[in-house]
Amino acid sequence: MTPNRPDLAGRRFFLRAAGIHLALPVLDSLSSRLLGTGMAVSALSANAKTVRPMRMVAVGNAFGFFAPKFFPQQTGPAYDAPHLLEPIAQHRKDVTVFSGLDHGVKGGHFAVHSFLSGVRQVDAKGMPDGNISIDQRMAETVGGATRFPSLSLGSEEGLHGGCMMCWTRSGTRVNPIQGPRELFRRLFVNESEAELARTRDRLTLQGSILDAVNGDARSLQRHLATSDRRKLDEYFTSVRDVEKVLELRQKWAGVPKPRAPMEEPENRGLVSDIPVLYDLIALALQTDSTRIATLEIAGGFEASVLGVRKEYHALSHHGQVQEAIDLLVKLERYQTEQFARFLGRMKSIEDGDGSLLDHTMVLFGSGMGNGNAHTNLNLPLVLAGGGFRHGSYQAFPAHGTNRQPLSNLFLSMLHRFGVEQRRFALSTGTLRGL
Repeated sequence: MTPNRPDLAGRRFFLRAAGIHLALPVLDSLSSRLLGTGMAVSALSANAKTVRPMRMVAVGNAFGFFAPKFFPQQTGPAYDAPHLLEPIAQHRKDVTVFSGLDHGVKGGHFAVHSFLSGVRQVDAKGMPDGNISIDQRMAETVGGATRFPSLSLGSEEGLHGGCMMCWTRSGTRVNPIQGPRELFRRLFVNESEAELARTRDRLTLQGSILDAVNGDARSLQRHLATSDRRKLDEYFTSVRDVEKVLELRQKWAGVPKPRAPMEEPENRGLVSDIPVLYDLIALALQTDSTRIATLEIAGGFEASVLGVRKEYHALSHHGQVQEAIDLLVKLERYQTEQFARFLGRMKSIEDGDGSLLDHTMVLFGSGMGNGNAHTNLNLPLVLAGGGFRHGSYQAFPAHGTNRQPLSNLFLSMLHRFGVEQRRFALSTGTLRGL
């Protein structure tokens, strides 16, 4: 605590360590002399062995897909795959295409961040689970069973500060792993004995720092109004999240990682990296290093690698100009081709009495419904694998009493993962037809 510094009133303070900041909330009833600083931690987590566990992969595109080339004209199993879904047609029996599902939110690019949570961060106050995303809700149940409860991949470049698809219960953004080289090292590169010793010492120090910070924060409570006590409770939830991460990180610090089945890849840029990232996700699931992975395709997507000399975001605002639409669809087709390749890879890996895809739910889509109009309705979505009944195109009504929120699909996925809860975000039940 630093009670006599006069410059504290208008500032935010953080617990700092291991590369992530945990902010002390702004407490209106505290005077400047009561505010202080500390240190905070974040870390990766851990995992144990289970027979044929269910897994989940979610792939999100920040700019949506051109609807006339994505949604089929005919519902049911006999649909003709439009241009963007042609690469996936070879896996027709393993996928379901959806239309009419969304979260009912507005906000364009900012509402995209609710893709996996169903709730915008600014609207999360008062929600029982905040704006926790489905991947992190599943990760809570995995605990220490795997080295990494979840892996979030993406870029920090581009629109509105990089990837913001994954959120913890306390409303903290999950920072993405940037590039296949970094992911490879996390999965397969062991620390030396000296590095392990330093890691253990660092974790012990960070744990004691959290103990001290908790004590300081709790000592503030007698000075706070009721509203600020609620804020502090949210802060304690964040601290507990960090403490859990520390425990899991300590547990796995000395456990050898799997032997690398490939050479360490280079980072060549997101477009070139996508197939390598997909391969590494499959390996992470196959080795049970994690059971949950996400990939967000947003900033850092170099269209020029695909021979497109206009910027991806600009093309999403095509203004109905055919030349721009053609270039946009080219970028989107590449993404569906790589997704189809990933599904093929997952189907080729044996996993118990089936394939890795049979035991993995794979969600592919976007929180943007129409990039040109900045709307977040009627989201483009494909669900593959996971033992669901697939093989059709399901079009749900966008309005009326039969409307199905996207969170209903998420609740069905949570139940398939083994998370028994009655609601997720604004769900009204599980999704019918699966």
